[in-house]
Parts: sequence; structure tokens; C-alpha cells
Amino acid sequence: MNAKLLPHLVTREWFLAASLVTSAIFLIFGHSLLSRLDVLWWLGFVFAWLFLVILGSALAVVRHADQLARRLGEPYGTLILTLSITSIEVVSISAIMLHGANNPTLARDTLFAVTMIVLNGMVGLSLLMGGWRHREQHYNLQGANAYLGVIIPLGVLALVLPNFTVSTPGPVLSFPQEMFLAVISVGLYIAFLALQTRRHRAYFRSDDEVEFSAGTGSGAKDIAWHALLLAVYMVPVIYLAEQLAPPVDYVVETMNAPAALAGLTMAVLVATPEAIGAVRAAGENHLQRSVNIFLGSVLSTTGLTIPAILVVSHLTHHPVMLGLQHTDLLLFLLTLTLCMVTFSSGRTHVLQGIVHLILFVSYLFFIFFG
Repeated sequence: MNAKLLPHLVTREWFLAASLVTSAIFLIFGHSLLSRLDVLWWLGFVFAWLFLVILGSALAVVRHADQLARRLGEPYGTLILTLSITSIEVVSISAIMLHGANNPTLARDTLFAVTMIVLNGMVGLSLLMGGWRHREQHYNLQGANAYLGVIIPLGVLALVLPNFTVSTPGPVLSFPQEMFLAVISVGLYIAFLALQTRRHRAYFRSDDEVEFSAGTGSGAKDIAWHALLLAVYMVPVIYLAEQLAPPVDYVVETMNAPAALAGLTMAVLVATPEAIGAVRAAGENHLQRSVNIFLGSVLSTTGLTIPAILVVSHLTHHPVMLGLQHTDLLLFLLTLTLCMVTFSSGRTHVLQGIVHLILFVSYLFFIFFG
């Protein structure tokens, strides 16, 4: 290893050691560490330990994806970020879904929580901070419309339509319906990627973003270095996400916490790193980068996570319920409608951020008082 590279690795990537050490501890002593969850303070300690290490590692993934974005330019950097976070999301949901008693609504609650965190919490904070600092911000309207043109039909097909099908009782889909949903979701996502990375790349870049990307270019060695570290950080994240399943499962099943709380926990874990990146970009007046992050995050959730969870469900014989119920259904439809209004002019301001944040607070309120 280059002598100049070692000090940089120690000072900038010290959290990798913490992540690897934690993984080793749970690999060797995991059974005994997770056998005392009935002790409240130990439950809190183990949960906080795992949650913070996973979150810190996920933030490192975002940091290296951001560096790749600066060197490769949009939309490739954001695409790398969303695919990385989607991998964490699928593993986290699958781990909890397969642990303990079956929770058929976990996938739905997590996907809904991700949508609310991103389209209301993340969008609200980004627009509020950006509007507060820069009064009015601009983004590429064609790109936002392309995102929403795929997000809205996939979201409704996955989380609303199951309430109205008649082939199976309740808010569930039959096997042919689930496979149809999985195929069209992946197909639409691939079609969108073709548009985003080839035919209409300009839709997802603004003049400011082009200059921003071009001004920070670097060599192939830097790109390879950040790609390697991104992959290295992903390994302990995926492993530790599986170890987080028992504490979360214990809280929901044994302590009778709201079932949606498990989904919210997983959603916070996977959405927080992207939220930090989106809010930071908006504060630096790179709103197009923010738009690509939060809309790309929801698109990858509906286009990739849902099909992956459906496949895992059938392979492991753990059924999932996708249809949203009661207040969740109304909040989801209201959120999609509000997004169509917010991203209809190519400009944003503070009031739009405030309205999105109020919807996010409403979502949190109705988890406990629904």
C-alpha cells in the first residue's frame, strides 16, 4: 500500500474498523449477545449498537457514492447510490421477515415508511433548507416528470390495487398477480434506466450540475478506490442488518409495539443516508442532485425492492400483504398528489417544504394514534 495512502485510510475510514470489529463480535458471540433481549437495558444497548454501526457504515456508502457522482457525473453517481441503498433495504426487510413469527405486513409497512420519509420528510427538509438559503431553486422539470411518471403507477399498482382485487381475500395479490407486478416493475425500471443513462441524460442534469461534475473530475484510480471502499462497507452492513432482526422482532412481537414501528425502523436505517445527501445538496444549491436522490430512491424501492421481496416471499413461503389500509392509504394518495403539484413548475420554495413536512409529521402521529 502506498505510504501516503495509509494515513488517509486511517483518518478517513476509521469507521470501517468499527464496522468490521462489530461484525466479528456478532459472528463469534452473536448467539449469547442476542439471548438476553428480555432484559430491557440490554435490549436497548444491542439495538442502539447495531443500529448506529449500520447507520454509520451506510453513511460511508453514501460518502463514497457521492465521490463517484462527482467523478462520473449525473445520473451515474445517484444510480450507484440508490442501488446500494436498495440492496441494504432488501436484505434488512428479508432478515426481519424471515426471523421469528411471520409478519406479512412488514414489507408493506417498510415500503410505505420509506415513501413517506423520502417524499415528505426528505423532500420537505430539502426544499425548506434550499428555499431558506436561496429563496427559490430550480431543477430540470422533464427529469422530475419522468420519475413521477413511473413512481405513481408502480406505487398505486403495488400498494393500492391489492385492496381491490377479488381473486384473493384481503389486501393481498394472487401468485399470478404478484409475478405480473414483479415483471412490470423491473421492466419499467430498466426502461427508465435506459432513458436516464442514454437517450435523455440531459433530463437529469442542470447547467449547475454539469459544471459541478466537470469541475471535480479525477482519474480512474480514484474511481476504482471509491468503488472498492463502497463495496467493502456494504458487506458488514448486510451482515449486521441480519443481526438487527431479533431485537426489532422482539420489540414488535413480545413488547406489543405497533407493527408499523418495525417498518419505520428499517426505513429510517436505509433512508437516513440518502436524506443527508439530499438535504446537503439542496443547501449547496444543487437541487437537481437532491431531486435525483429522493425521487430515484422511491423509484428503486417500487421498481426493485418490491419485486425482490415478492421473490423472497415465495422462495421462503412467507406471504406478504401489500395493500395499504385506512389512514395509510389516504396519506399515500395525498403524498402522490402533493408531489405532482410540487414538481410541476421547475421551481421550488419554502412553503412547499413546510407542507411536505406536515404530511410527514401526520404519518408519524397516526402510527401511534391511528
